[in-house]
Amino acid sequence: MSSEWPLVRLADHVVSSLGKMLDAKKNKGAFQPYLGNSNVRWGKFDISSLAEMRFESHEDERYSLRPGDLVVCEGGEPGRCAIWTGPPGIKIQKALHRIRSKETLDNYYLFYWFCLAARTGYLEPHFTGTTIKHLTGKAIAALEVPLPPLIAQRAMVDVLRKLDDRISLLGETNATLEAIAQALFKSWFVDFDPVRAKAEGFEPEGMDAATAALFPDSFEEPELGLVPVGWRTLLLEHAYEINPSRKLKKGCVAPYLDMANVSTQGHVVSNVVEREIGSGAKFINGDTLLARITPCLENGKTAFVDFLLLDQVGWGSTEFLVLRPKAPLPVYHGYLLARHSAFREYVVQSMSGTSGRQRVQNDVLGRYPVVIPTKEVADAFEAIVSSIQQKITANQDQVKTLTQLRDTLLPRLISGKLRLPIMEDDIETTLSEIL
Repeated sequence: MSSEWPLVRLADHVVSSLGKMLDAKKNKGAFQPYLGNSNVRWGKFDISSLAEMRFESHEDERYSLRPGDLVVCEGGEPGRCAIWTGPPGIKIQKALHRIRSKETLDNYYLFYWFCLAARTGYLEPHFTGTTIKHLTGKAIAALEVPLPPLIAQRAMVDVLRKLDDRISLLGETNATLEAIAQALFKSWFVDFDPVRAKAEGFEPEGMDAATAALFPDSFEEPELGLVPVGWRTLLLEHAYEINPSRKLKKGCVAPYLDMANVSTQGHVVSNVVEREIGSGAKFINGDTLLARITPCLENGKTAFVDFLLLDQVGWGSTEFLVLRPKAPLPVYHGYLLARHSAFREYVVQSMSGTSGRQRVQNDVLGRYPVVIPTKEVADAFEAIVSSIQQKITANQDQVKTLTQLRDTLLPRLISGKLRLPIMEDDIETTLSEIL
C-alpha cells in the first residue's frame, strides 16, 4: 500500500491481545457475556445475542474491552473490525483481537486503515491457513501502517467519522420511516383499528375527519373471514401478480441484483451491478423481491425495487419471488405484506423440499388471504406510504453519495495524497464544501 507517510511496524505502536479460548471444562469463575466473531460487523457490533462463558476475576484486564478499543476478527473474514463504544468490561473470545493504540496512533485512524487494507487486498498476504483464513497476532504485529502526525490522523478521522455519522443517521431515519409504514399497514389492514374505533363510537386516532369517514363502522364475515363492511378478502394469487412477465433480450446487459446484496432488514439493497442477461427473476420498479429458499427466507431477505431507471427492467437470483399488488392496492403494499410477521410465518411453514434446500412453492404462496379495502381507503393509504417510501429512497440515494465520497477520500487521506487542514473550523468548512 503506497503512502507518502512513513511506514511503521504496527507492533511498535499498539498493544494487542487475543481473547479467551473456549474450554468450558477448564474454565472457572462466573458466567459473563462475551463478544465472538459473529458479533462483529464492519464498523459496528451486533450484541442482540451474546453467548456466555466463565471468566475469573484475574482475567478481567486481559480479556475486557474499554471504550475506544479496536476489535479485529482473527478469522471468518480476517481483519473485519469495529471500535467498541459500549460500556467497559465486556469480554472477548479467542476469535477476536483487542488492539489499543499507543500515544503515536489514533485507534479510529487504525480502524479506517483496516477498512482500506481489507478493501484493497493488502491484508491477504498476511493470512494463514488454506480453507479457513486467519489473521494471527504475529501477522498483526508485522503489518506496516502509514503513520502521519497524530494531529493529521485526527483531522482525517474527523472528516471520515462525520461522513459515517451522517450515513448512520440516514439509516436510522429510514428504519423509523419503515416502522411507521409497517405500523400503519397493521393498524388498517390487520387489526382494523379505525373500524373498531368507529364501531365503539370513537373517532379513529391519528387521522383527520375526511380520512376517518372513508372507513366503515361495522364488520361482516364472508367466506374467508371477518372484514370491514364493503371490504373483501382475496387469495394472494388473485390479489397479486406472482412472478409477472418482464421482458429482457437475451445477451443484453441489465442491472443485476444478487441475493447476497439484499438486506435482512429494510427495503434498500446494495451493489446492483450491470451483467449480461442469464436465467433469473425479472423485475421493475415497484416490485417486491422475496427470497424463496432457506435460510434466506427465514433470515428476512426482502427488497423493494426502487433502484432502476424509468421503464428499465432488472434481473437477479433465480431464488427471488417477485410480487406486485393489483389495483386498488398500492405497490408498497407488497413490500409491507412481505415484511408482515404473520405472512412470513405462513410462508416459512409452507416451504417444502429436501433439508437445506427447501423452497416456497407458488401455488402454496398463492393461497394466502389478503384483505382488500375500498379504493378510497387504498388511495388514502397509498398517499401516506408512497410518501414514506419516496423519503426512504431519497435518503438511500444520499447514503450512496456519501458512501462513494467516503470511499473516494479514504485512500487519498491514508496515503497522504490529500492533506486536510488541522484546525477544527477549517475541517468543518472543508467538509461543508465537499458535501
